[in-house]
Amino acid sequence: MTTTLEKTASINGVALHEAGAALSADELRQRACSELLRQAAVAAGLLAADELTVDGVLSEAASLAIEQLLEQQLQIPEPSPEACVRHHAAHQATYRTGERVRARHILFAVTQGVDVVALRNRAETTLLDVRCHDGKAQQDAFAVAARQQSNCPSGAEGGDLGWLGNADCAPEFAKELFGHAEVGVLPRLVHSRFGLHVVEVLERDPGRDQPFAAVQGAVAMALQQQSYVTALRQYLSLLAGLAVMEGVDLEAAETPLVQ
Repeated sequence: MTTTLEKTASINGVALHEAGAALSADELRQRACSELLRQAAVAAGLLAADELTVDGVLSEAASLAIEQLLEQQLQIPEPSPEACVRHHAAHQATYRTGERVRARHILFAVTQGVDVVALRNRAETTLLDVRCHDGKAQQDAFAVAARQQSNCPSGAEGGDLGWLGNADCAPEFAKELFGHAEVGVLPRLVHSRFGLHVVEVLERDPGRDQPFAAVQGAVAMALQQQSYVTALRQYLSLLAGLAVMEGVDLEAAETPLVQ
């Protein structure tokens, strides 16, 4: 949710936005993370002090300096073979190939100026309605609702999306469809960059599990990325603890928000 900020948030006296700017909490935290890193790069002699952000956007020089800073400051250990084997065993679905899902959906698009609360209420009402039917009646209800309410061209076909692979979907949509066993109307709204979706999984093709030897490199990269995120979060916490921060709370962020 975007809110108009009455007071200017700052890091060590450097404003993160113009007075009265409209920013979401995530946007504000991301700007704070970027500014903490920019100032650390200046302190390390990697960036000129006058290389400031403009409306929350880092310059190319600042981005490069921050990359250098993180290379110097973050210690990312190589994952052990044993850790890689354990990770693969616990996340085999992640490394499965050929998984497909036949699905249909009803899209409630979030567009500029739309009343998001009212849109969510409509989506939740539709979800409840299609889940209250059984068998053939449910199929008919879903198709009718898709034709009447969906903002996707697939609505004309009752919301049918056909067979989908992971690469065919936006990542946030794919996360809800793949790697699960559910069949039928999902009991929750699916959020994506396009809006809110009521989704029904009609069929699943689970694909094939890959042996550890075939995905060893990908497993190691995944564990390194996890270590990087942890190290970056800790480094940002350290910088935040040493800074004078006004009007922003980084503790509310579950993961680092710097791009």
